Amino acid sequence: MNRRNFLTSLALTPRQLHEQMFVFDAHVHVITRQLYHGGDIGQRVQDGHFDLVRAKEGGLDALFFTLFITEDYYPGHLETKQALRLIDLAYRQVERNSATIGIARNVAEIQALQKQKKIAAVLDLEGGFDMDGDLGILRMLHQLGLRSLQLPAHNYTNNFADSCCAIPRFNGLTEHGRAVVKECNRLGIVINIAHASTETAEQAIALSDAPVVSTHDGLRSRNNIPRLMTEATLEKLAKKGGLIGFHIGNEFHNRAMFDYRTKQAGKPFWDRSDVKKDKAEMTLAEIDKLVAPTFPMVGIDAPEELKYTIDQWFDVVERATQIAGEDHVILGTDFDGGPTLPRHMRDCRDYPMFTEAMLRRGWKEPRIRKFLGGNLLRVFGQIAGR
Repeated sequence: MNRRNFLTSLALTPRQLHEQMFVFDAHVHVITRQLYHGGDIGQRVQDGHFDLVRAKEGGLDALFFTLFITEDYYPGHLETKQALRLIDLAYRQVERNSATIGIARNVAEIQALQKQKKIAAVLDLEGGFDMDGDLGILRMLHQLGLRSLQLPAHNYTNNFADSCCAIPRFNGLTEHGRAVVKECNRLGIVINIAHASTETAEQAIALSDAPVVSTHDGLRSRNNIPRLMTEATLEKLAKKGGLIGFHIGNEFHNRAMFDYRTKQAGKPFWDRSDVKKDKAEMTLAEIDKLVAPTFPMVGIDAPEELKYTIDQWFDVVERATQIAGEDHVILGTDFDGGPTLPRHMRDCRDYPMFTEAMLRRGWKEPRIRKFLGGNLLRVFGQIAGR
């Protein structure tokens, strides 16, 4: 930034400065509610965290457009069919709203959409694309535009990579899991280690030729649960050029809130031990009917005084920055994926709260730009192409 632009930025309000930022969220659930309940992502809704109207109000420029396959589809091996249904719906919804959003496969396409003042959507799959990790299916999903892929099957162990929150089978990756990592590298697909076991995460980091990303995570040192990353793993991630995205949910970073939610539900939020083999006999329509009431996923009602503020949330980000450096921390909210939001945050209209909080902490503009989108754009370009 030259001196003139620097002096101009000093005169801006936090909101005006936010409007100049490139905001790239690494994890947003977008179309699951439309799959189960109908509707249009371009229409404002009164519940949930996300629609395009509110996203534009919040200043969102790009997102990992997350397609979420719940564990319920795995026993019947319906996960690949579900992935194809979600990709089909993503294209139809984006086409319907082509004046506002477009699908991007690389950085050049993100930048072209930005020039048109459109939101760039990078197709991202959360959950198992195929429980066996079939490389042919992986290649076809890439041809359909998928550019980010979760290595484990969410909170369920697939047949090649252990999850954080299921009984381990392999102590990390199988030999085929290693092949999946290498094929993602060759294709230019982001390897997402969110929900991976520590062993899976560290083996993927060590093996991958490209940086690895955990799109929506937190620090186990702040809340000792298996879903979160250890500081030792974070150091390894950063040394290989990877990124950690910070989940916005209180349950991740606020132990009191995690305990409260666990008590209310009678189990930790990641526990999917209710997914029984008898679901293998259910039809796709029957599973749809079973899971539909859970969407959109928005956390729980909790006393306001129990929730972290956005400033307390940034305490965790600051700790990660001390470990990894400012080039390796990003935003990955998990809007509509189940988080209990910080105090006073409503939904994606409130992206400016992040900028305001960073300014209060004395962050300089270049560092703010890195966290809000610059780091993710850089690494996405390294993986998927400029």
